[in-house]
Amino acid sequence: MTNLAKQDDWAAFALLLIDVQRDFWPDKLTHHFPHFEAKVAELLAFCRRVGIDVIHLRAAFAPDQADWMAKYKLIGRVPCVRGTAGIEPLPCAAALPHEPVLEKQSFDGFQNATLLPLLQARGKRFLLTAGLKTSICVLFTTAAAAQQGFLTAMIEDCCGDDPPNHDLVLQSYPFIFERTTVDQLASRQEKWQAMLATLTQEEQSEA
Repeated sequence: MTNLAKQDDWAAFALLLIDVQRDFWPDKLTHHFPHFEAKVAELLAFCRRVGIDVIHLRAAFAPDQADWMAKYKLIGRVPCVRGTAGIEPLPCAAALPHEPVLEKQSFDGFQNATLLPLLQARGKRFLLTAGLKTSICVLFTTAAAAQQGFLTAMIEDCCGDDPPNHDLVLQSYPFIFERTTVDQLASRQEKWQAMLATLTQEEQSEA
């Protein structure tokens, strides 16, 4: 990547890295998205280098079904059960000690009551989203972020899903999120800063 912005220019941004865990990464996704793990590693390296806060959202369910959604109780199984190998993050998505790791028992990461206050306390206005799966937890969390008043961008080469579902999400929701790739982040920063400036002006005029 070239033309990296100064760290201060990314102060209003955060990355939500969603469910990059073993149970959501079956062999068929490895086949369809062979560069996913390398791209996630590249994304995290970029964010850490330019000062974008990284927040890890991970599914985690109790073995006794106490916190399972109703549908999964009927099915009798759920991914990412505590104490199983499937709950573990992929090596490319390991958190650094200072990076928050928030657990969730829903498709929408904002159902964890800690997430919104954390973002607000850190002054975040623009959220980058990535992870697994594109059409489920990444989409639901990104849509919730937009409805909470954040600007959003989905990093498409750091997402994975059954290919038809992946492509449909990316094509269907321009009113919710911007589309980008890891390699485009630096070049999109100026546009996104202009969007934030316009948003701030609109909010100030309404006050």
